[in-house]
Amino acid sequence: MDDSQCVLVDTGYSAHAQQTLALLMDKLQGRNLDVIINTHLHSDHCGGNALLQNNFPFVQTRIPPGQAKLVRNWDSQALGYIGTGQDCPVFSITDTLLPGDVFQIGAQTWQTYSAPGHDPHSLILFSPTCGICITADALWENGFGVVFPEIEDSHGFSEVGATLDLIESLQPSTIFPGHGAPFQDVQSALKRARARLKRFMDSPKNHALYAAKVLVKFKLLELQKVKIQVFFEWADTATHLHNIHNTYFRDLSFLDWLNFICEELMRSDVAKIDSGFLINQ
Repeated sequence: MDDSQCVLVDTGYSAHAQQTLALLMDKLQGRNLDVIINTHLHSDHCGGNALLQNNFPFVQTRIPPGQAKLVRNWDSQALGYIGTGQDCPVFSITDTLLPGDVFQIGAQTWQTYSAPGHDPHSLILFSPTCGICITADALWENGFGVVFPEIEDSHGFSEVGATLDLIESLQPSTIFPGHGAPFQDVQSALKRARARLKRFMDSPKNHALYAAKVLVKFKLLELQKVKIQVFFEWADTATHLHNIHNTYFRDLSFLDWLNFICEELMRSDVAKIDSGFLINQ
């Protein structure tokens, strides 16, 4: 935000949309939100779009080009929300943001780069004038996001590596990741990310299990508390979970495998079961 324009990059998960709006209103202090930019269209990055568009009817919304047609002719299946079992309210778009596009926000110039791997359509944004790189889920302080193409009968590990190389080549001074606080020790983060990538490449099954736990955890973030039976019914509709199970874990029944995932989350102290409910922690 500056004196000329208020821009928001990504809008969070739909379950947190009211909180996002409240934080934004506090920051704007009566000003309008001018532009929403989505780095990619996973539900935890664009789930607040609809509510913000309702509250700021003149806001422009720009997304990566690859899924623009699917948004304009809303297709939850093709956008991946059915496969992941996630909710994303219908929103509209104004325009696309292309790799190679350069735009200005006040005194800062921003460059747009393609950053496939976590998502084939994902973008990162870099400002050479201030050294900030908005990396979305391509790089966190401790890793990166699930490599969804790898569980969608495609390939993405090599693209993750290429995107990490791209980020390093930009020589950013500060990273604004898609999850977690901004950080400056970029080289250490890249080293950790590359080590994680190697582990996943050495054992795609471990990556698949990680992906399954992430899908379940994100649903728990939305629901907070859910009856075990209702959770199992939801999981049965999430085609990504079935794909992972069928590819890597067919030695267990789907139900036994779901119980195993819940046990893994409980061992990590990020979920618990109490009185027949699965509860987020």
